[in-house]
This record gives sequence, C-alpha cells and structure tokens, in this order.
Amino acid sequence: MNAFRVTSFAATVGALFITAPSLAQAPAKAAHVHETIAPAAQSAAGAEVLAFEREVAAALVRGDVAYMEKAIAPDFVMVHGDGWTHGDAPALVDDRTSFMKRVSGKIYEAVDIDVQAVEMHGDVAVTYGHYVGHIPGSPEGRRWFSVWYEKVYAKRDGRWVYLSHRTVDGAHYGNDRESVSLHSGGTK
Repeated sequence: MNAFRVTSFAATVGALFITAPSLAQAPAKAAHVHETIAPAAQSAAGAEVLAFEREVAAALVRGDVAYMEKAIAPDFVMVHGDGWTHGDAPALVDDRTSFMKRVSGKIYEAVDIDVQAVEMHGDVAVTYGHYVGHIPGSPEGRRWFSVWYEKVYAKRDGRWVYLSHRTVDGAHYGNDRESVSLHSGGTK
C-alpha cells in the first residue's frame, strides 16, 4: 500500500512539472484587437460628438428634414419614458419613419440640452444628459417637459450618425420652463 501511495505521489508531481510550463505561458492573442485611443483624441472626438448632439437637437426644433435624413441611422430607435427602466413598457417607441414625422411636423419649439457628457468607444459614442423640451401642441400641463437620456452614436463613412435614444428618467412635465428646469429644482 505504501508503495502505491509513493508511486501515485511521484506520478502526480511529475505530471505537474510537465504541465506547469505550458499553463504558465501567455494566452494566445485574440483575433480582433480593439483600437486604443489616446485621452487627447478621446477628448477631441467626444467634443465632436457633443457638438453633433446639440446640432441634432437644433435641427429637430427647426424641422430640418434634410439634415436629419443624414444624421439619423436607418435602424434608429427612440424609447420615450422611463417605464422600461423598471420592467414596464416604454411610453412610446419611435423608429426612423415615425421620428421623421415629428421632425417634418416641426412639433418641438425647444430641445435645450443643459447637462451633457460622453463616453467614447472608438467609433461608437454613448452620451448621457438632461434636456428641457417644449411641444406647444401637447395638452396643458404637458407642454414643457424634461428628461434624462442616454444616446448612442456611431461614426460611419467619416461622419457621426444618431443610432438610439433612451429616456432613463422622465419625462417630467410642467406648465412652464421653470417648472421642469434643473436650475429651479423642478425635476430630479
């Protein structure tokens, strides 16, 4: 019995000595290598995306269909309302076609971004922030609103394209700009 234990121990130690060097080798490189962007380049690209986001908001207010046709991706999606954040259905979901009807109808009198940040991932940007909007044709008490949002953009053929919008908090409604402004304490 002791000879069996010694032989088993020796075989186990021998197997460890043989396999240990192969286990310690560096793992093979992944087939796809992600591009690393220097902080200065991220800052420049991020500033470009934030400026594009503000121009998209301005074009929405102007009802600038030609601009928005180029700015919005064919598979664009906009999720309204924050119900989805806690398991409920979204208040409304727009695709490119239904959103372009909002643009051409020029229903927004204001879309004023007052908080804005960006997270860069190469040719993909995720923005988040807060804006105050005004739709004069909405029912009383719902004409002014504010939302916290998250948006996704991608650089395609050398230009930024708007892919997605999700409301993450709101909409919060009020009777005037002041009632929904962050600066007045009107919203979260």
